[in-house]
Amino acid sequence: MSKTAQRMAPDTAGRAVPGFFLAVGVACLVAAAVGGHLALGLVTLGILAACSLVLALLGRRSETYQGLTEKSPDERFARIGGLAWAGTGIVLTVGNLSAFLGELASGRSGDPYFWFVATAALSYLAFVALLSRRT
Repeated sequence: MSKTAQRMAPDTAGRAVPGFFLAVGVACLVAAAVGGHLALGLVTLGILAACSLVLALLGRRSETYQGLTEKSPDERFARIGGLAWAGTGIVLTVGNLSAFLGELASGRSGDPYFWFVATAALSYLAFVALLSRRT
């Protein structure tokens, strides 16, 4: 594909991220409605639709957003994306570990937080083993 054709190709990645947020919002609405919490589902859909709109608008103007959502030869954006995912994993793991410990301290079993923490630990070990063989 020529460079001109690449520039003219539709920006599917720029639409995929906001579309994903919107799809998750619709799924939350359906799940909440089925569970008898329609108002919560509507609020969740509204929040995720607003996030989707902000991301769609950012996608047109933000070099950072474009660099993280499009295939880019820029190693800086690849590093930023990898570090962002690592930071997200740390926040989620610490949050689930805290919830697990809070459940235990309250006299409950800690389930399902135990399974989130166990899955995080096992996936970390699996990725370390896999990535150490590749590099």
